[in-house]
Amino acid sequence: MLFVEYPKCSTCQKAKKWLAEHQVTFEDRHIVEQNPTKEELKKWHAMSGLPLKRFFNTSGNKYKELQLKDKLPSMSEEEQLELLATDGMLVKRPILVGEDYAVPGFKDAVWMEKLGLTE
Repeated sequence: MLFVEYPKCSTCQKAKKWLAEHQVTFEDRHIVEQNPTKEELKKWHAMSGLPLKRFFNTSGNKYKELQLKDKLPSMSEEEQLELLATDGMLVKRPILVGEDYAVPGFKDAVWMEKLGLTE
């Protein structure tokens, strides 16, 4: 399993602690040092079943600077994927990637379900 994170992000820290508490082994990846590629993002988006907008870090400074709230609706999916692949700070994090799923953001109930865990 792949855990894509920005180490300074408090939500990522919380998610990492949660994974440790549930004894889940994972490969750790720094989202800025190893930004997801367009191909990875495309695959993860397909596996997630979520709208592509959910892969954008809508609370990030970069998102606001680029005024993406107004621009995204008129961009094609390809353009959005290319944009996401340019900067890890635009990507929602953490992202948990398994064999057949990708979950952007951290919600413990969703992660429990995806990992087949019970409290």
